[in-house]
Amino acid sequence: MVEEKKTQKSGWKLNTKQIFYVGLAFLLISMFWGLYDQTMKIILRNRFGLDHAISGIVLGLDNLLALIFLPLFGTWSDKTKARLGKRKIYILIGTIAAAILLVVIGIIDAWQFNSVDAQQISQVFESGGGYSFSIMGNLFDADNNLAGIQVFSSSELAEKARAAYILENVTQPNWFIFTTFMVALFFLLIAMCSFRSPAVALMPDVTIKPLRSKANAIINAMGTIGGAVTIGAGLVLGGLNFVNTNPWHYIPLFALIAGLMLVFLAVFMFLVKEVKWAQQMEEDSYKFGIETKEDVENVKQNKEVKMSRAVFTSFLLILLSVVLWFFSYNAASSAIASYADEVLGIDNTFAVTAIGFVTALIAFYPVALISHKIGRRKTILIGIAVMFSGFVVATLSGELDVFWLLYVAMAIIGVGWATISVNSYPMVVEMSHGANIGKYTGYYYSASMFAQILTPFISGLFMNLWGTKVLFYYCLVFAFLAFIPMFFVKHGEANKYEEVQASVESE
Repeated sequence: MVEEKKTQKSGWKLNTKQIFYVGLAFLLISMFWGLYDQTMKIILRNRFGLDHAISGIVLGLDNLLALIFLPLFGTWSDKTKARLGKRKIYILIGTIAAAILLVVIGIIDAWQFNSVDAQQISQVFESGGGYSFSIMGNLFDADNNLAGIQVFSSSELAEKARAAYILENVTQPNWFIFTTFMVALFFLLIAMCSFRSPAVALMPDVTIKPLRSKANAIINAMGTIGGAVTIGAGLVLGGLNFVNTNPWHYIPLFALIAGLMLVFLAVFMFLVKEVKWAQQMEEDSYKFGIETKEDVENVKQNKEVKMSRAVFTSFLLILLSVVLWFFSYNAASSAIASYADEVLGIDNTFAVTAIGFVTALIAFYPVALISHKIGRRKTILIGIAVMFSGFVVATLSGELDVFWLLYVAMAIIGVGWATISVNSYPMVVEMSHGANIGKYTGYYYSASMFAQILTPFISGLFMNLWGTKVLFYYCLVFAFLAFIPMFFVKHGEANKYEEVQASVESE
């Protein structure tokens, strides 16, 4: 018996190359969201003049749509029977539509830019011991009057006045541009929703349960590489003055990312053999005793299997924790550019974000190995604590006005986030069963999106009331709260298959 178990476990070897190919879909998704997170807040503030709260509502639109459509597309993909497989067809159509609409968004942004005769709407700059802003070469004060002298005591007040001027004098007279922008953005976000759940669900479709944390580490690393590609493109094009001073504004950057998305899509479609790999996973799961013959048949027949009360309780607790840590993390990620610029005067906000990407990339695989030793739940709790400490350092950067502390904070936050994200999704799909993977993938991302709907707006309200410095205090509170429900999760570990299988009831 001992020898038999040893032989079975020796078959649990991750096909790294196969997971790398699967991860190309997540890479191109992360390229898009890296671009979206780094540019959309700036576009809404600098080009359309929306305040923190209103821009937070717009930034939350993608999450509202995701809350509705991710479980829907995940469930549809579970039931899809196509020659390409049940996931690839969504990835193909969704990526092409998103790439086209991304370029359209860039064109509309340039249209708004040119609505003021292609003159740059200047950033706030220090002048005579205070702060000023200008539109088409003229200085303005808080009442939108021409001012030859400095009237603002802080850069935040000048930024607020500049945004108000743009909204009243540029966006409102050209309301049809903003309307067109929002319509295009709506369809772009629908396109991204259409293939996110199928793309993420593909990993557990082709990976046996004991190896999903390690596989997810590779998938997350691929996503981080995608974000890093976007940051690198932003740094290069920013350095060439395309982003800030060229009349076409973001078009070169958006077109480059859209083109790269299509390139990675082509490679993904050519290399990933979804149907063959999914069949192999089912055979291995039965061969190694991870799934019963009945489980495998349920998958083939798309038969629903539901959770027991105990597993369902753990499922709800981990989703609650997901909501809370995304309240914390996404508030930071969506507003870090504004914080770096307005509080610490850091011009190169792409570089601030890059630190977090690099440390997360380094941490992903070691974290997967640690979770294999001590368990996913304990590893996630450690990750929440690490992320909390990063937010403490970020808070100090603003209070002490020490810009380099923000770089240190982002490095710590990156490690904490990697520790959480590698293990949280595998825990959720561990509790799902058979043909439900796409649906529960949708539930997982809906929980995260629910938080991301609200947190940009709520954190934006706090920043409107008490200044941008309040951002990381907000993040600290929700990171602390996320620890509590996660502490009581009892299911979803990698090696407790008998618990899960004994707890499910066939409908």
